[in-house]
Amino acid sequence: MANQGSEKTPPDPARIDKTMADIAERSQKLVTDFITRQATSPTGGMDDPMNIGQAFLDMTRQMMSHPERLVEAQMTMWQDYLGLWQTTALRMMGAEAHPVATPALGDRRFKDEAWDNNEVFDFIKQTYLLTARWMQGVVHDVDGMDPHTAEKVDFYTRQFVDAMAPSNFALTNPEVIRETLDSGGENLVKGLEHLLHDLERGKGQLRISMTDESAFEVGVNVAATPGKVIARNSLMELLQYTPTTEQVHKRPLLIIPPWLNKYYILDLRPKNSFIKWAIEQGHSVFVISWVNPEADLAAKSFEDYMVEGPLAALDIVKTITGEDSVNAIGYCLGGTLLGCVLSYLEAKGQSDRIASATHFTAMLDFSEPGELGIFIDDQSLTYLEGKMNKVGYLDGSEMATTFNHVRANDLIWSFVVNNYLMGKDPFPFDLLYWNADSTRMPAAMHSFYLRKMYRENVLKDPGGVTLLGVPIDLRRNRTPSYFVSAREDHIAPWRSTFAGAQLYSGPVRFILAASGHIAGVVNPPSANKYCFWTNTKKAKDAESWLEKASQTDGSWWTDWEAWVEKFTEGKVPARVPAMPACRCLAMLRAIT
Repeated sequence: MANQGSEKTPPDPARIDKTMADIAERSQKLVTDFITRQATSPTGGMDDPMNIGQAFLDMTRQMMSHPERLVEAQMTMWQDYLGLWQTTALRMMGAEAHPVATPALGDRRFKDEAWDNNEVFDFIKQTYLLTARWMQGVVHDVDGMDPHTAEKVDFYTRQFVDAMAPSNFALTNPEVIRETLDSGGENLVKGLEHLLHDLERGKGQLRISMTDESAFEVGVNVAATPGKVIARNSLMELLQYTPTTEQVHKRPLLIIPPWLNKYYILDLRPKNSFIKWAIEQGHSVFVISWVNPEADLAAKSFEDYMVEGPLAALDIVKTITGEDSVNAIGYCLGGTLLGCVLSYLEAKGQSDRIASATHFTAMLDFSEPGELGIFIDDQSLTYLEGKMNKVGYLDGSEMATTFNHVRANDLIWSFVVNNYLMGKDPFPFDLLYWNADSTRMPAAMHSFYLRKMYRENVLKDPGGVTLLGVPIDLRRNRTPSYFVSAREDHIAPWRSTFAGAQLYSGPVRFILAASGHIAGVVNPPSANKYCFWTNTKKAKDAESWLEKASQTDGSWWTDWEAWVEKFTEGKVPARVPAMPACRCLAMLRAIT
């Protein structure tokens, strides 16, 4: 399997010995630390915060009450295995044979040609696919379980199935075997070094490196669009960007990013920066950059984020530009907050402070939260709140781990293979650098958000949530609104965002972009990628809307610009951020 005719320098045994000795010494320390933590854990390290054990116990009880179904599934699996053995025997004798099981379209785990061309690896692949299909089918077809338990069992069965893929093991992955022979095993040694580094980086917990973080520096090659911090308070800094046109739209643009990650998802590199592009279209752009909270901000509430975030920013922007209203954008959780702000201003008779509202992949109705809902039940929330109350926040790495498990093959196992088995360095990727730059969540705010939005789903109900003494009623929102959702979004499923968009009473334009939560939004026109769907007719549900929607190739950004331009109120000379930060800070304190 080694490459013919290639000249490779043989591995240096002395270097490998030294490396292995270093790995052994560092590993011993990690193991000792792990044992110490387990010994001091109140539960001996046997926590089951997700109540997974009980879920599978419930499944087993229901399964045993219908043994005939299990027998039927077992017989089907044996028939599939017999078919596989027959086709494999035919292939080994040189005959053509159609596969019994094939990977799903887009499954990159089996992209190497050996998975198809080599009879042994083809047999391993198909055996795994048949077993995975049988296992997931058995747990999915069990009757009598409540829906949440059934979803939990399905999800964790898939996690197990994904983890056991033959591509994840050195002896059953043809790429790894080939690399091991070619390098004399140096790939595995280097992979051990990578593994140890990631364990040390996570202080005993595996924190997989997804990108070469040394290749990026905030303010240099990411988040590099020129601008200034013009104000700050305990929860945010307000950024104003330098214009690149002689004239700008009269009405400013205020962007409210989520505080689950850093704001610069909309300003990664010049070629995919929404902020830079909006400036080039003539917008005076202001962006909230949220604080990464420590324990001293544990009591900060969802109300505090509304007061010290968009409400404070509206007053500052008005002082700087002289404009009474803005066009506002809210991304993900920032879009949920924007919906609350619209309702609050409507109740206060100040709805004209936001002339138009744009929601990027934002949920207002959490009826269909997708697989993230699996992590949110009473037991899980109680456990999570206990952890947060001890330190004052939820660490960003825990949120990242949750999101990664929803797409484990792409965001976990592909890096295990690349970093640890192939021994390769992670590829520099701006999006994954941003993804690793996670933020913490204050305990009070996050508990409110998870319980009121996800668990109880009362934001959609008139008066279901009260903020600053005002019952929030999304149905009273009359501000012209633009909703961008992503068809493959696993964080804010588009059917849920569509339901939220239907709550508003004002004019709404709903756009469905291709791809996922990030790529569906960060898709500049110059890339000429993906597509989006539009439908101006009312529809009873998301599927009906999509069935009659029109598809347009490329980015939705230009569609949004044509829509928002109706609310820009003409042109004025460009506004350059020049107000001293100290003066803005004093003004902000007076406001809040």
